[in-house]
Amino acid sequence: MSVSNIISILEKLEKMHKSLLELANKKTELIKANDMEQIDDMLKMEQAHVAAIDKLEQQRQVMVTDYLQAKGIAFTDIPTVAQVIDTADGPEREVLQEVRGRLVTLLADLKRQNDLNQKLVFQSLQFVNLTLDMMRPQQQQGSTFNYSGAEIRGESKVGKKSYYDSQA
Repeated sequence: MSVSNIISILEKLEKMHKSLLELANKKTELIKANDMEQIDDMLKMEQAHVAAIDKLEQQRQVMVTDYLQAKGIAFTDIPTVAQVIDTADGPEREVLQEVRGRLVTLLADLKRQNDLNQKLVFQSLQFVNLTLDMMRPQQQQGSTFNYSGAEIRGESKVGKKSYYDSQA
């Protein structure tokens, strides 16, 4: 097993994560524009990207495991690219470090963008809840002595007000 196969899979992972970051950036604009149909389509595309990334990640784990086993290196839990970097020589080591560094940076950017999207969605939900609260009829704060005995016992024939109660 050569390091070039691992480098190749890391580059594919990098490409998929770049594409996912582009989708996350587009989703930010759609959230700001409140375009629910496009957001729904965007979520479907993101799910497809995540599924593809998951398959590539599984392949990466198998390749790293095979490489480390071929080198006779013991590892615990899930073997990492950092362990491969430690065992690689010369130019392969430098390329691995470079690709891994780009991927780590890309993942940090993706995390930041997803955090922003999450905050924007949360603010949108708060706005919707505020709007709903403003539209609900308010309960009258009256004197407790204005009720008849039937109203106190709950036997009133007057229809009771219902309040829309939703939880996000």
